[in-house]
Amino acid sequence: MNRKFAICYNPLMDNSKDVMQELKHLLDLQGVNSEILSIDSLKSDYEFVFVIGGDGTILKAARFYSEFNTPIFGVNLGRLGFLSQASRDNLDFAVSQILNDNFKIEKRMMLKCQNNVALNDFVIKGDVSSRTSRFALQINDKFVCEYLADGIIISTPTGSTAYGMAAGGPVLSPVVQAITIVPVCPHTFSARPIVVSADDKIKILSCPNQKYIVSADGQNIFTFSDDLIIEKSENYANLALLNKNDFYSVLRNKLHWGISPACIK
Repeated sequence: MNRKFAICYNPLMDNSKDVMQELKHLLDLQGVNSEILSIDSLKSDYEFVFVIGGDGTILKAARFYSEFNTPIFGVNLGRLGFLSQASRDNLDFAVSQILNDNFKIEKRMMLKCQNNVALNDFVIKGDVSSRTSRFALQINDKFVCEYLADGIIISTPTGSTAYGMAAGGPVLSPVVQAITIVPVCPHTFSARPIVVSADDKIKILSCPNQKYIVSADGQNIFTFSDDLIIEKSENYANLALLNKNDFYSVLRNKLHWGISPACIK
């Protein structure tokens, strides 16, 4: 097999190196050449990348490889593992499915803001974390409202099960082309989350004497004091999913939603 594979791992996570070596061994047994990469030393020019770690590791890899249209496959070592498809326990099965092309590529929408992209969300907060801040919102250059809140979450469908959900936002199917806008701890009960088209241009207007901190996927952090524009990115994250993958079963299993039909008498 001549395809170029890479194994990306997070050396700061427990057992990451051990799982990386196990995965490398499984690929070697199948005659597959693969290169080992640290999450902090990513490189392009691969046809497929295994990513070992938690959701944060997968998010970082997804942002990088979205520029090259490279599929990534998550192996969970974290707590929730919402973006991962396998764990150490079923690694052998997952590798066999990937090598036999029994998987699909799901293109996940991303957002862009200045020179940053995000697969989950952009979170805007005031520069003084202990105080509420004012956020004036425009959509397609039309004024919507002004929030007095701890922050605002601008989320993709993929990110709707992350911080946005914890802040009371809706859960969207990852194939929906939409953006959610969720205020964090707003100072009034009338300030509710809204869902807008993925093609809409979202602008956060700067307020006088107010500085803001923005985080992309909770990782890349930057500041701004002028107006901030957030839009759909031209790039997509290419997540490799096993064919048995089902978004709603993931919700049940990861978030413990509802009751399985098998449990209903």
